[in-house]
Amino acid sequence: MGSQPRLLPAVAALLWGFLLPPTAAQEAILHASGNGRTSPSKDYCILYNPHWTALPSTLENATSISLMNLTTTPLCNVSDIPSAGIKDRAVVVQWGTCHFLEKARIAQTGGAEALLIANNSVQYPPSGNKSEFHDVKILIAFISHKDLKDMKQTLGNNITVKMYSPSWPNFDYTMVVIFAIAVFTVALGGYWSGLIELENLKAVTNTEDREMKKKEEYLTFSPLTVVIFVVICCVMMVLLYFFYKWLVYVMIAVFCIASATSLFNCLAALIHKIPYGQCKIVCRGKSVEVRLIFLSGLCIAIAVVWAVFRNEDRWAWILQDILGIAFCLNLIKTLKLPNFKSCVILLGLLLLYDVFFVFITPFITKNGESIMVELAAGPFGNNEKNDGNLVEATAQPSAPHEKLPVVIRVPKLIYFSVMSVCLMPVSILGFGDIIVPAYAIGMILTFVVLVLMKKGQPALLYLVPCTLITASVVAWRRKEMKKFWKGSSYQMMNHLDYATNEENQVIPGEQANQQ
Repeated sequence: MGSQPRLLPAVAALLWGFLLPPTAAQEAILHASGNGRTSPSKDYCILYNPHWTALPSTLENATSISLMNLTTTPLCNVSDIPSAGIKDRAVVVQWGTCHFLEKARIAQTGGAEALLIANNSVQYPPSGNKSEFHDVKILIAFISHKDLKDMKQTLGNNITVKMYSPSWPNFDYTMVVIFAIAVFTVALGGYWSGLIELENLKAVTNTEDREMKKKEEYLTFSPLTVVIFVVICCVMMVLLYFFYKWLVYVMIAVFCIASATSLFNCLAALIHKIPYGQCKIVCRGKSVEVRLIFLSGLCIAIAVVWAVFRNEDRWAWILQDILGIAFCLNLIKTLKLPNFKSCVILLGLLLLYDVFFVFITPFITKNGESIMVELAAGPFGNNEKNDGNLVEATAQPSAPHEKLPVVIRVPKLIYFSVMSVCLMPVSILGFGDIIVPAYAIGMILTFVVLVLMKKGQPALLYLVPCTLITASVVAWRRKEMKKFWKGSSYQMMNHLDYATNEENQVIPGEQANQQ
């Protein structure tokens, strides 16, 4: 598993640039209890849309409602309401046959207090074009069919429920963790890239040999390459939106290969610094260190374990983050922008790309959701899109269970709260927002806006200006803006000398004499 610097840039267009902000759905607790003094009680997780209906934040303030199971009827017509009535009840129905908002309207007509929708597969946030159902005011929430079955087996048929949404702490520690990961990755990747460049400059004195070595080790983004790259990103986003249930597996396979290779390159660079255990095996005239063979096996094993257990919410995120950080490090080390002009073009186009897919696409899609947001949650994958509605999902494992592995994930601390019954909520940051790179000020600004607006943000909207402005100011202060914009070869310097600028340039011959 040798170093293949051109492999990762080739697949970068498939993985880079996908910012996956959190969805608007919110977890809540359904506290169910049987009728009777000694009857047990149990908590279950539900999903609801807080923009549609508000829930109390504590169990004490929640209203007790009798639960009625209507999963055997579609509830698509008023005639489907049982003769006993559903007044002041929480009604449970199956997903499908008609739009769930139509079911909610009929339930409200019958006097129901809430509508719970049982799904055979995974839980989806209530979404869609509610403007056609503006008269629907009752609570709408989703519950998994598995939980509904457990509720009936545990508590019987006479069940009373209370629904509430516990408040989250004002400070989210995951932002600090993601900030540290992003800044650390950019700093280490930049240092690694600069260190390799410095070693090459010291080792190769001939200019032609130096340029040839750079072409072998790096992928340079010219302005034309930048435009092609962004176009590929846009095409991939659209293809993923329409063909998610197939392409998601392609992306998972590409991520496994690219991240395993990246992890090997990162760890191999450290191992080469260790002067011990350098035994080699010769095969077909080529020698390979034994320790690198074992390292290859370890990196492949990590990628395979993640691929097999990628949907395990409790610990698979650790492997994904390790592989993701390695991928970003190797990509930062490998990709090169020849001048500031290419950098401005790249970041400017990526900024437009990010803003378009987060803010503009909701006005284009039928269900009014951002393409970026839908890809974040693993868009309703194998559920057909039909006038913004979702049809019945199958109970078999399928694409909706899968999410694009192009993010750093950090789970929120819920182990000691009642919210532990829900799937572990996570804070996420796309690889593209790290590779761009993520300057500290831009990241802090992104988090501040995220907290204030309580909505997923296109991070590049804040990272790109901070990156370009910071770099421009530094180049201007050093009087190197022209060279920075057009690009120039490196000069070996014993110390930082601001006199070597656009006005007082040192030619290579003179510099060699000085050294």
